[in-house]
Amino acid sequence: MGELRKVQRTPTGTFFVCLPRSWADHYGLKKGNLVELGETGDGKLLVDPKYNAEPLPKLAILDAGPYLSREIVGRYLLGFDIIRIEAKERIDFDVRNSVKATVGSLIGLEIVEETHSQIVLQCLLEPSGFPPEKILRRNYAIVAGMHRDALGSFVDGDLQLAKSVTARDDESNRLYFLLVRILRTIIQNPGLSGKLGVSPIDCLGYRLAASLIESIGDASVQVASKTMELAGVTPSEELRQLLVSLQSTCYEAHEQALKAFVNKDVALAESVRSMHERIQLMFPEIERAAKNQSLEVMPQILAVASFLRQIYEHSVDLADLVV
Repeated sequence: MGELRKVQRTPTGTFFVCLPRSWADHYGLKKGNLVELGETGDGKLLVDPKYNAEPLPKLAILDAGPYLSREIVGRYLLGFDIIRIEAKERIDFDVRNSVKATVGSLIGLEIVEETHSQIVLQCLLEPSGFPPEKILRRNYAIVAGMHRDALGSFVDGDLQLAKSVTARDDESNRLYFLLVRILRTIIQNPGLSGKLGVSPIDCLGYRLAASLIESIGDASVQVASKTMELAGVTPSEELRQLLVSLQSTCYEAHEQALKAFVNKDVALAESVRSMHERIQLMFPEIERAAKNQSLEVMPQILAVASFLRQIYEHSVDLADLVV
């Protein structure tokens, strides 16, 4: 529990609270210095002793080791502004290519300096310009398109469309990483939390929602992979209709789940859960029709149906975040 101080009032009616002397001494405050007051969304006042001072960039120093790519992603997600990669001797060609590939997968991260033994990366994003809801909606739009096209590629045997789904997963991952970075930055910066109107509890909800949307995208990639395995072979017309019907219900589920999450609509969230019986009734029909297919095709059909069911389950989890 923090230190308690009594609110006092001047004869003219101004309220005031004395600042702790140890805190003021720590930050070198003197009589007449300015401090900045800010208000968070839940009514807390923040006192910033470094009024109008530019915050120092967060620096991470990494060795050019075997797990460098993972370490770069980790520091990016933790909100580091500058990542300096160092080697005792020369950074070899393969490491440089790995660094460039990793930088390309992270929005806003750029190589700003490069020598024979050092590579300096800097994130050029201004967090206040990226509201979490906007990033989440953009990523959802990509994932929803992947889901629609993944099933379309399977029932039509369209290999190019399947490859397109897989390619879009890279862009979805970039937005997911960006959202995680922004959310962690908000949690560590109460002033930014107030500016964007996003509380730490909201950050937790967005983080879980982003993960579930990412999982829907991953399941869609798995459906597209089954198209590639069949190499153009398509299911029967009966199965096509059954799978399209299942996909349509799953698509409706995650579409309503996102709306429910963003609008905090409990009734809409409950409607997603109520689709469960409809989903369950479709599976015996799909399994029955799949038995009439060849042994080479049947496993892929059942796998696709299972991936679609996973998408529905992720949609239910997304809707449950409202409650």
